Amino acid sequence: MTSLSNLINERSFRRLALLTVLSVFLLILVGGIVRSTGSGMGCPDWPKCFGQWVPPTDVSELPANYQQIYAHRGYKDVQFNVAKTWTEYLNRLLGALIGVFIFLTFAASIKAYWRRDRPIVGFSFLAFLLVGFQGWLGAKVVSSVLSGWLITLHMLLAIIIVGVLLYVATRSQAHIYRFGQTTAKPSVYRWIWISSGLLLFQILLGTQVREMVDEVASQLGQQQRYMWVSELGIRFYVHRTFSLVVLASQLAWILPFLRNNTAKGAATTLASFVVGLILIEIATGAIMGYFAIPAWAQPVHLTLAVTVLGFQFLVILLLYANRLLPDSYKDTSEMLRANTPTL
Repeated sequence: MTSLSNLINERSFRRLALLTVLSVFLLILVGGIVRSTGSGMGCPDWPKCFGQWVPPTDVSELPANYQQIYAHRGYKDVQFNVAKTWTEYLNRLLGALIGVFIFLTFAASIKAYWRRDRPIVGFSFLAFLLVGFQGWLGAKVVSSVLSGWLITLHMLLAIIIVGVLLYVATRSQAHIYRFGQTTAKPSVYRWIWISSGLLLFQILLGTQVREMVDEVASQLGQQQRYMWVSELGIRFYVHRTFSLVVLASQLAWILPFLRNNTAKGAATTLASFVVGLILIEIATGAIMGYFAIPAWAQPVHLTLAVTVLGFQFLVILLLYANRLLPDSYKDTSEMLRANTPTL
């Protein structure tokens, strides 16, 4: 039987894991804001910013020849912009804070699950390793002056970290979802995996389109923003058209899944959210295409896409709740006593 102290440790771990997941989504949103405002090179070096631990608030705090010093980082003809510098720096601080959250999640997993469910500990440690690699990769993005393929890899790794943390958080609550486990037809399992893969591809393709936006914006400037879309080329139109394929693949699993599961539960609620979020996602894409890519729509568009992917992964995990359940939870009486908040 599980002791009261261990149940308390598990409850604390679940809350911390949920907070960590939410903070990573926030970081993705902030990262989108950094890109949409052109703040990616607001700090031309890493981990310091203009050689300082606390960034400058005025150009007078920089050497007179700062453009020459950082010319190899794209500053040859760029004027210091305090807003862009602090936007990028706050993004870095949030990333560091999330690194602390993930480390605390790993530490809490050892205390709560080392004897009871070691895969939770293992995947928590994996998340910690991945966030460290993500920090190193962020430094490489800066040193490469925002290389397109590195930005795409940076985005992919962020999504992987979200997936690992969602797995950890959901596995820690699998004993709750095992009761009245949601069922689905074989075709639903097949299409939810296919649609998730297509959505991931669409997100990564979107980062490539975003790179093209940066190039066009640099060439035309803000004064000709209305011309940006027409200059984006074939990848933009592929990205836009492919959204219909993504939508069709989503409906292929959502509609039969909701018809088969009329009772309200975590999985059906998430599936319903996916429908709404996809419609909003398409709307923000249309706004960008027809209204000159407003800066506010870009981070919202990206965060919604990653949220949809995260919700789908949660549905998949809930469908496999029995397989996530370790042997130590097989005792029904023990599961009933583990009364903890759900995701």
